[in-house]
Formats: sequence, C-alpha cells, structure tokens
Amino acid sequence: MKQFSGFPARMRFTPVPDVIFSHLLPEIEDIAELKITLAVLHVLYNKKGYPRFTTYRELLTNPIVAGSLAQDGKAVEDVLRSSLEDAVERGTFLRVEAKRGDKSDYVYFLNTEADRQTVERIRNGELSISGVEIEQKAEHVVQEKLPDIFTLYEQNIGMLTPMISDELRDALKVYPEAWIRDAIKESANQNKRKWSYISAILERWAAEGKTDGTYRGDTKKADPDKYIKGKYGHMVQR
Repeated sequence: MKQFSGFPARMRFTPVPDVIFSHLLPEIEDIAELKITLAVLHVLYNKKGYPRFTTYRELLTNPIVAGSLAQDGKAVEDVLRSSLEDAVERGTFLRVEAKRGDKSDYVYFLNTEADRQTVERIRNGELSISGVEIEQKAEHVVQEKLPDIFTLYEQNIGMLTPMISDELRDALKVYPEAWIRDAIKESANQNKRKWSYISAILERWAAEGKTDGTYRGDTKKADPDKYIKGKYGHMVQR
C-alpha cells in the first residue's frame, strides 16, 4: 500500500450529496462502482454551462478515472463499462445513447429531477448537445440556431431548478418565446437575476405593449386573447 502524505493546507473541494452516504453507500458493494460514482460527481461538478454531462469516452480518457479503475487482469475499458452499467441500473446516473462523429458513445447525467427533464427534452429533439449527436424521434427533431430559454436562463440568471423549469414552461404557454428571451436578457442587463423580475417584465409587456411594436392592442398584429389565457391571464389588461 502506498502511503498517503496527507491533505494540504489549501485544497479544492467537490460537494457530495448527503444521499450518497445515506442511501447509496450502504448499497454499493463493488468498489469500482463506488469509485466511478465519486469520479463522475467530480467531473460533473467541474463542468460549466447547461446541461452538465459527461460521456463514456471522456471518462475513459480521464487519467484520474483510469488510474482509480486499474485492476489486475482487467482492462480499464471493461471495468469502466461495467461500473457505469451498475450505476445506471442502480439509478445513480441517467444514460443516453449518442454518437461523436462515426463512433458510438454514451452521455451520462446525474439522476436529478432537473436532469430527468433535460434528458426527456434531448430525446424529444427539443435540446441539442454541442459535439454530440443524439438519436431522436424523427417527428421532433429540431435544429436550433439560438440557445433555448432554459439554456439562456442558466447562462444569464442562475441555476435551473425544477420549479424554475416549470415557470418557464408555463410562460411559454402565455408569451412568445422571443419575449421570454428578451426578458431574460433585460433582467441580466439590469443585474436583477431572478425569475420574479423576468415575470414582471413579461406581465408589463403584455399589459402595456412591448417596445418592438408587438401586441399593442392591434388585433391585426396579434391576438390579445393569446396573452390573457393561462397562469398569468389575471395580470393582463386589454
């Protein structure tokens, strides 16, 4: 056994959810599965942007992962594949089949409510991942040139929680998507990075008219009834 020299005075930390200790640690028997669980948490935590994910090939080329999974008589690739399979079957991670160029790959997410919604949107073609091709239902495949509002929110406002995701979906039923994009940008420009401020902007535009000339009570340009239905209808004046 190689002797560990101890923790340095200054070091970085990777947050580990309490549920790892209360629910997963007592159940995980294979040391390789435990190692890959902690390794993927570390990789995901150090990711930036939305959504946060890692891939099989990325993990395979990660020296920390490769070093921790090295076992006598077994290839690292086999151990990694097996331990990831166990973690997915246990429900720790979510997996989506993908391609990078002409090579098959797998994309992994942490099994949270927010990421379950993200995976569903990816599979439905509502969200794309840069550099990764996901097999999608043909009738839903959409090529987006602009970031969707969920990505835009996380990039400019803050973490996309399940509650905020629901708010954005509800807003899409009431307001044009372009309005929501503009409201997010205005909120960020004003350094008011919270959903309540974005919602107030949208309500004001719906009631008073937007400065780009859309919806000013002119029924030839827009149907006013479109913006008085749904969750925010009671806020809208004709």
